[in-house]
Amino acid sequence: MPVRRNKSLLFCLTAFALLLILAAADLSCGDIPMREIIQGGMVRDILFGVRIPRVLTAMLAGGALAIAGSQMQAIFRNPLADPHIMGVSAGAGTGAAIATIVLAAVPGTMVLGSISIALAAFAGAAVASALIVAISSSVRSGNTLLLSGVMLGFIFSAVTSIIEYSANEETLKLFYSWSAGSFSGNRMVEVWILAGLLGIGLIAAFVNSKGLDIILFGEEYSELSGAPVKKIRLISMVSCCLVTGAATAFCGPIGFVGIIAPHITRWLTGTSSHRKVIPASMLCGAVLALLADILSVVGGKPLPAGSTMALIGIPVILFILIKKK
Repeated sequence: MPVRRNKSLLFCLTAFALLLILAAADLSCGDIPMREIIQGGMVRDILFGVRIPRVLTAMLAGGALAIAGSQMQAIFRNPLADPHIMGVSAGAGTGAAIATIVLAAVPGTMVLGSISIALAAFAGAAVASALIVAISSSVRSGNTLLLSGVMLGFIFSAVTSIIEYSANEETLKLFYSWSAGSFSGNRMVEVWILAGLLGIGLIAAFVNSKGLDIILFGEEYSELSGAPVKKIRLISMVSCCLVTGAATAFCGPIGFVGIIAPHITRWLTGTSSHRKVIPASMLCGAVLALLADILSVVGGKPLPAGSTMALIGIPVILFILIKKK
């Protein structure tokens, strides 16, 4: 037990140190070198106005998705469970698609594009989350909840496709720029909102950590042991939907973080205790998101963070599948 505790502490300290190094590296990435920013008096406009919000958004979104992923994998006892599997991201996509149509239809509102899309995406994620929470409170089987979430995602995706089909070129470009996934474009106001929602989701997950440990043994064993399975699952769904909805609204759909961060954490710490896995996964997710952001901006032309995250995540998932087999 002391060895595992030391491994968990060492992992968190290493992840935090790596997080600081990557954050410093990410701040220096961009078309304008850091020296020119400082010497040219552009600290307020570029450093505090663009780069620091981008780095903080990446850290918070990565941590949020990792928290959701660690809970999803426990609830469904599925190593490939993802925070986007419950239809929350699809609901956010529908909200964003509706916003692009409204912006195109109302003259003079396209200047509010990114802000309006983020708000509409969060509203769509909130609607999907409310439906998932309602389903979670009324069903007993985790598999039924999982299938309900998948079907809900298909419904939202179908609505989004219909909206896209009727959209013009300008609105499609605005929607696709959001759906590609990016940590850029947020101000400190959005960063504080994301941080607040992440804090609420983290507290809910941490309070529910013992219940998640019990559910790992299966629903039948959990019910026989007297654990309130529906309550545990409901709290996890609220936490997952909250943090996933916030991250997706402000960054677009960013995949793979929620799958791989909990696996890396459990593998390197040697524990499945969610009291340790959840905060450690949050740090790991933040590191992975920063790494993806650096890869997206280090070249001459910015790339979608969702794509660079996929380049990191797919090899890790293949490794997990081969190892399980």
